[in-house]
Amino acid sequence: MSHESDIARISRRSDNQAMDTCCDVHPVPAGQRRVLQIVLAINITMFAVEFSAGLVAHSTALLADSVDMLGDAIVYGFSLYVISRGPIWQARAALLKGAIMAAFGTGIVIEVMAKLVRGVSPTAEVIGIVGGVALAANLSCLVLLWQRRADDINMRSAWLCSRNDVVANVGVLLAAAGVAITGSGWPDIIVGLLIAAMFGESAVRVIRGATRELRTAER
Repeated sequence: MSHESDIARISRRSDNQAMDTCCDVHPVPAGQRRVLQIVLAINITMFAVEFSAGLVAHSTALLADSVDMLGDAIVYGFSLYVISRGPIWQARAALLKGAIMAAFGTGIVIEVMAKLVRGVSPTAEVIGIVGGVALAANLSCLVLLWQRRADDINMRSAWLCSRNDVVANVGVLLAAAGVAITGSGWPDIIVGLLIAAMFGESAVRVIRGATRELRTAER
């Protein structure tokens, strides 16, 4: 009877440990939730602005950056969902972020191919103005997330997304300058493809890190 009780206690303890690592609510470092809420709102707003401007200006770079904004909004929303959960959930969130980055990079390449077929030229002025606004918005997000990047994999991957945004915004401004100087759409296309390549590299990095975290958490 005593032996059976010991087995039952061990079984309950194992079940409780599994819940702790996956589904339980964990303490949230002060400020994490508020930071993610702010950057989520910024990215949703800038997605609407950049996507509309990209369509008007026929800009691959702006459309690429706007889709990145939408991806980040999804990323930050999911980050909010798993913020108080265990490492397994946070690693799963990071896997989703990596998949989103890879998908958007592929989408940009498809858009570039379609643009080459249509032969549409972008509008440098619109690209430059909207790209500047987006850069200011993403720098604000980067500063907010910088303070939280070492908290856990959830915040590290969110910070990496924000860093990519800033790099992409600088590229958009370079594309605007290139289009204005050369009168050609190629600077815009090249920057769009470079942003896509950056998405791909970051996706691989995030997925690898999340996979390692999952293996560690599930042991």
